[in-house]
Amino acid sequence: MRTGVDTSVIASRAMANTIIRIAHSPDSDDAFMFYALTQGLLDTEGLEIRHVLQDIETLNQAAFQGTYEITALSFHGYARLADRYQLMPSGASFGDGYGPVVVSRTPKGRADLVGCRVAIPGELTTANLVLRLWQPEVRTEIVPFDKILDAVVEGQVDAGVVIHEGQLTYGDLGLRAVEDLGAWWKEETGGPLPLGGNGIRRDIDPAPKVRPCRLLTESIAYGLVHRAEAID
Repeated sequence: MRTGVDTSVIASRAMANTIIRIAHSPDSDDAFMFYALTQGLLDTEGLEIRHVLQDIETLNQAAFQGTYEITALSFHGYARLADRYQLMPSGASFGDGYGPVVVSRTPKGRADLVGCRVAIPGELTTANLVLRLWQPEVRTEIVPFDKILDAVVEGQVDAGVVIHEGQLTYGDLGLRAVEDLGAWWKEETGGPLPLGGNGIRRDIDPAPKVRPCRLLTESIAYGLVHRAEAID
């Protein structure tokens, strides 16, 4: 039976004039994903969006306190955060045959890394989890993701697991790929490597969650339609 009440309107009004903080990484795929939202290209219907840029490990740790209403999360970290956050239906990252890359100064194989110091971008990152699945006998050191290449080049560590743009630029510094962990995962499992997603806090009422979830989907769709603009 129709009641004459449009629940989508009620949910929209409930979110009006509400501040929602969206915390995400400054890497290029998140920049593309949130482009339409950061540039004010979507109708937020009174919802005030504030973007917070942090590296993914900082966001994983902040999520234990429920710091942000919406946050990017490593899937490794999310396994410990499902009581605080729900995964949103859009914006997850998967590496289909590619992913975090283990790099070193000289040619190495998996066996060569036993007992070696390997820089990782964070304890709860998926990069760390898949590294340990690939080679559990390494000694890891947490280094900010944008400093790992330098740490390897300067010999502060024996190897490093690079993410984001580092997956593409390590060769420019003369470094060698030991293993593409996403390619290894594909070979082992036949599927893409799940890297991270976006979570929304569970303590937000169900109806008001609909609009920010829809906005994220719309933002991604806008970027795909206006690809050259969003990439620029």
